[in-house]
Amino acid sequence: MNVRGKTAGFIVAFMLASAACSAIAAPRATSDDAQAVDKARAAIAANAEKALAKQGGSKILFKVDSAALREAVVTELRDDVYRTVREGRIPFSGLAMRDGGVEVRIAEPKDRQRVLAKLVPSAKESPSGARTISVTDSDDGLIRLMPTEAGFAERLRELVTQSGEMIDQRLRNAGIRDASQQPDGADRLRVLLPGVRDPERVSALLSKRGRVTFRLVDVSVIAALAQKGPLPPTSEVLYHFKTREPSVVLKEIAMEGDDIIDASPLIDPRTQQPIASLRLNARGARRFATITQENITKPFAIVVDDQVLSESIISEPITGGSAIISGNFTIEDANNVAMLVRSGALPGRLSVVDQQVVEPVATAGKQ
Repeated sequence: MNVRGKTAGFIVAFMLASAACSAIAAPRATSDDAQAVDKARAAIAANAEKALAKQGGSKILFKVDSAALREAVVTELRDDVYRTVREGRIPFSGLAMRDGGVEVRIAEPKDRQRVLAKLVPSAKESPSGARTISVTDSDDGLIRLMPTEAGFAERLRELVTQSGEMIDQRLRNAGIRDASQQPDGADRLRVLLPGVRDPERVSALLSKRGRVTFRLVDVSVIAALAQKGPLPPTSEVLYHFKTREPSVVLKEIAMEGDDIIDASPLIDPRTQQPIASLRLNARGARRFATITQENITKPFAIVVDDQVLSESIISEPITGGSAIISGNFTIEDANNVAMLVRSGALPGRLSVVDQQVVEPVATAGKQ
């Protein structure tokens, strides 16, 4: 996909990931990597505990939205079924989400086997070594696929990890130092905030779900002059994530980010430059394909919480359900961009289970 940068110093690519990312494979974390991360987190938590005891502060216990995750897992499974039968040109009927699983009727036994071979991973392909999908195959052609509890527990661990990463990023962005977050049970995160005496402010910051939107750029206004003159009532000025340069985008939202499955930092094998990639579910891929097809040659922006992450010219329909965001990023930039997008893609929102102000140990001992 040919892309033209709109502003000097901020050349952004927005491409078919199927074309640009075919050679990219995110490295799997080894057990040594996991142990190193766990040790680092334990050390940070220990330091936070010491700082909390010395100077006081706050503790907040969050709960991730496991119900929203369960719904998202089943929705993804339904989308995977639809994509598999469509790409395989397999006749089917009655595809639906029902009672926590997905049902589809496929008449031919050989077609059912083709579908299951693609959809049901073996236990060895799962990080936990357990099967993630159970299958009931009736003689009348009805297949029922259901996420296993082991598979859901795996996804829940991923959600807790991603939520913890989001918390770390938002605390850094807010200038809150010496804080730490640690998993506390299957679906909870405990945040320690040395020196912070108003946990309500921090919990409001961390509970807020990032909002990802896709918007067209208003080409009738010169961005550099937008702050000096009146704007059309249909447009507003936002600023780029990295350069802080102004951009005039339409207020009308072409597409929300609810259909984003995931976002991650990667290295583009062609340029060796850090990038961020995002993946859409089946519904999002269809909507995105329609939007890009209807707006060829028009500039398009991805916006997260009123920050423009990327802006590029649509030169062809984006039909692969994936895209790449780039813009002279450092590795940290790419990670931040992916984190911002992912914060809007996480199922549900964090809820506060408990929060409290902690007095310094010395002060508490005198009372």
